Amino acid sequence: MKTVINKSHQPIKVPLPQGKVLHLGPNQKGQISHKAVDHEPLQKLVEEGTIEIQGDGSTAEGAHEQKKGPLTETHGHHPPSGSPVRGDR
Repeated sequence: MKTVINKSHQPIKVPLPQGKVLHLGPNQKGQISHKAVDHEPLQKLVEEGTIEIQGDGSTAEGAHEQKKGPLTETHGHHPPSGSPVRGDR
């Protein structure tokens, strides 16, 4: 997968093969297949500077984004504090 970045300050529609369209807001990223990179209307947007295409975003960026630290939402259960609970409940 390749990462497409909208470099403009307006939402755009990125034309893809087989009549598909990728909608990107200002400065947002999206992913396209390796085959879609050679699509002529897509290359035109790259030449105009409207979008930028970066290499394999799913491998390096996806692994980095998943490691964000400890779980902050506990759904009503509190994590153990390390000290035993004393007294009546």
